[in-house]
Amino acid sequence: MARKLNGLAQQYVATLRKHLKQDSRASAPCRTAQGLGRRAMALGLETLDLARFHEQALINLVLPSYSPGTRERMVRRAGTFFAEAITPIEKTHRAARDDNGQLVKLNQSLIQRSVDLIASNRQLQREILQRKSVEASLRKSEQHYSELLEQSRHMQEQLRLLSRQLLTAQEEERKMISRELHDQIAQTLTGINIRLASLKTESTLNNKGLQKKISSTQRLVEKSVDIVHRFARELRPTVLDDLGLIPALHSFMKSFTARTGVRVHLTAFAAVERLDTAKRTVLFRIAQEALTNVARHAQASRVEVSIQKLPDCICMKIKDDGKSFNVERTLHANGGKRLGLLGMRERLEMVGGKFVVESSPGKGTTINAQLPLDKAARGAALMESAETKP
Repeated sequence: MARKLNGLAQQYVATLRKHLKQDSRASAPCRTAQGLGRRAMALGLETLDLARFHEQALINLVLPSYSPGTRERMVRRAGTFFAEAITPIEKTHRAARDDNGQLVKLNQSLIQRSVDLIASNRQLQREILQRKSVEASLRKSEQHYSELLEQSRHMQEQLRLLSRQLLTAQEEERKMISRELHDQIAQTLTGINIRLASLKTESTLNNKGLQKKISSTQRLVEKSVDIVHRFARELRPTVLDDLGLIPALHSFMKSFTARTGVRVHLTAFAAVERLDTAKRTVLFRIAQEALTNVARHAQASRVEVSIQKLPDCICMKIKDDGKSFNVERTLHANGGKRLGLLGMRERLEMVGGKFVVESSPGKGTTINAQLPLDKAARGAALMESAETKP
């Protein structure tokens, strides 16, 4: 490599000497100068390396051989030669710079495309996540709607069964009323009619024992009146409409205790009477049905009935000390055993209320009925409490 560099330096000096000896009016430096530049570039030399060759050549050729006036002119001619010699290197540099500029532009374009691709990828990931979320929501909604549909079918089946049971209960109630009227009222009235006929006959014969028979007939009439009144109370107690819920509950619980021997304790607050007629009727019917169930199934000795005001509703609790039962099994059982519970729940739901039954061994059964407050009841400033026993 050193030999080649030395040969190139000698050739450069020889070529420059020849150029300097030519007439100054001669044409531009010959192609030999460019050839030297190409040869230097092939050896891996740069402009600075060729400038060192040029400097050494000037020192050897120009400084010792020419006068000061001529020396300046020769230096200018030598500079033209040097400019021609470095042309191939400069062209390569310019091409490299141009290529480098294009490469920079291309690199910037690639960077921008990478940025755009990353942004697009992120957007695609977000869309994928959104789509997965939507799919999950759709699956959840489909499952929810399936559950609602199943609940709706179950409720429709319950309503159909309840309707059939209500119709059956109505027919049984009508049959019972018809039997009672026929067996008791009709027979009693027939007995009264016979006694009156007998009194009419005896009054024409003698008056002995007439007073006693008249008293017996009066008792039959009073008994008939009591039976009619009992039927009327069971169908629709007039005291509920005339005096209110609390007196109606008192009256019913008193007769209930007299018939069954089960003691009932009532706790209520006076402002419950501010409820509308429909809601007061619902509370009365629930208490009536609950106590009827206690008498039929619970074998209880005591029942606590409380009506209290909660922040946004009125709650009636009916708790007995009798035996418990499986609530879910009873509510889903076939037949008429669950008719009372379903009827109570239906009554409450018709007026926007809620119905809950709890029953456990050793604790008896608790019925919890909640009704939303009327505006009148909600706006009452003071709530009076009343605690009474039937």
